[in-house]
This record gives sequence, structure tokens and C-alpha cells, in this order.
Amino acid sequence: MRLGLVLSEAANGLRRNASMVVSVVLVTFISLTFVGAAILMQMQIGQMKNFWYDRAQVGIYMCTTISSGETCTAGEATPEQIDTVKAQLESPTLSPFIDKYYFETHDQAFENFKKQFADNPVVDYVTADQLNETFWVNLDDPSQSDVLVEGLSGIAGVENVADQRKYLDQIFSVLNVASYTAIGIAALMLVAAALLIATTIRLSAFSRRRELGIMRLVGASNRFIQTPFILEGVFAALLGSLLAGGAVLGGVYWFVQGYLGDRLTNFSLVGMQDALVVVPILLVVGAVLAAFSAQFAITRYLKV
Repeated sequence: MRLGLVLSEAANGLRRNASMVVSVVLVTFISLTFVGAAILMQMQIGQMKNFWYDRAQVGIYMCTTISSGETCTAGEATPEQIDTVKAQLESPTLSPFIDKYYFETHDQAFENFKKQFADNPVVDYVTADQLNETFWVNLDDPSQSDVLVEGLSGIAGVENVADQRKYLDQIFSVLNVASYTAIGIAALMLVAAALLIATTIRLSAFSRRRELGIMRLVGASNRFIQTPFILEGVFAALLGSLLAGGAVLGGVYWFVQGYLGDRLTNFSLVGMQDALVVVPILLVVGAVLAAFSAQFAITRYLKV
């Protein structure tokens, strides 16, 4: 097979169907950008889980004067009840699971509350005695929080035992939904790109139907006839893939590491190394998409 002639035929096809090629490039670029964003979002969720789950605490909220629960019938937790909980945390049963803990008094809880809601009028209506005194516990293995919850729930003076990981799970569920939505949109766009590639090849073949007829008459092989059309689709898809890879790298560099990195200093964010892992995936997806779409078009429309 003469490579120069094949490449020349592919270039002619791209030139004749320039508008369709541009459409393929743009659709592939948009769809693969969504794919890259979804992959990076999953990486970000994984990093955030590792970062925050290790720091998630179990809060043991003691009864206050306004608590209404079966364990708070006597009103605010007494010093003896607080000492009982402390003894449980230091007991041989629970202490092996605990890394460290500290006790937050009414006044400390009120100071933290005022910092958290500094610009909120609710601060004017809350007093220190309305906020729970709390034991904050860090576990060696946060996934074993059920041991602490079961061991301390129901003790007199304890209003509630809450695992912060439950609140994190809700946040990560929302992020996962956003990621899956991006994947769904990307899948639809990839289908559109595949159909555009097939249509482009069909139009290219139609515009060269006389040439194809002559090639068949002179005994040109199927591979020789098919290859230029496959190259047209692969070239357009790869160009869109390269643009999508550039968009992913640019987004991570300027937006994630630049804009968000300066403002979310306490978060572990995806970096350029993660983006460089995603780019080859986009190139492979684009090439495979183009190859299968081109082969489908050839089999369906050219019948060679």
C-alpha cells in the first residue's frame, strides 16, 4: 500500500468536508472535556474522602437544660455524668479504638459558635448554656465509629452520639451525582460525535463515488479504499481529543490550582499530575471512538 497516496486521499477528504470535520472536532472536544471533568471529579472526591474521613470526629453531646430525650430527663448533664463518659472513653473497651479526645465546655462551644456564625443574627438569641458540652473523639480507624456510638448511646446525661462521617457522606453523594451527570452528558455527546464521524465519512465517500468505482475496477484492495476514510475520522477525533486534553490541563492549572487553590487552602485538590493521567485516556477514547465509527460507516455505507 502506497502511504503517500493514502495520506493524500485522506487530506483531500478532509478538505472537501471541512465544515463537517470542524463539527466533529467541536463535538468530540466538548464531549471529551466532560469525560475529563468527570474523571477529575472522581479523583477529587477520592482525595477529599481520604483527607476528611481521617479527620472526621465522633461528637458525644451532653444534655443541656433544653434537651428533651429519655437520657436527659434530669436536665443538664451533671459533673458525675460527664466523668462517667470520660471513664468510658478511657476504659479498656473503648480506649484501643481512640486516638485522642478533648472536652468542649459551654463557653468554648459558644465562642466557636460566634466565630462560625459571626454575621448571622442568630448569635444574638443563643446563650452559652443552650449549647451542648461535647466530647470530641478522634478514632484510630474512623470506619469503626459504630463501636463508640453503640457503647455510649443511652448513657444518662448523653443526648446524642454523632459521627461526622454521615454529614460528609451526604456531601460526597451530591458530588457523585454531579460526576455521574457529567458522565451521562459526555456519553450523549460521544454518541453525537460517533454519528457525525459516520456522516462525514458517508458524505466524503459520496463525493468520491466515481473515484471509488474506478479504484474497484482497477483492482484496488478493500484496505486501500477504507484506510483514507478511517484516517479522516481518526484525525478529526484526535484533534478534538487534543483540544479536550488542553482544556483539562488549562482548567486544572488556572482554575483548580490557581483560583481555587488560593481560596481553599485547607483542601487537597487535584493537580497537574492528575490531569496528565487523564489526557492519555482522552486521546485513547477519541481514537477508539473514531476507529469504530469509521469502520461502522465503511461497513454500512461503502459496503467494501
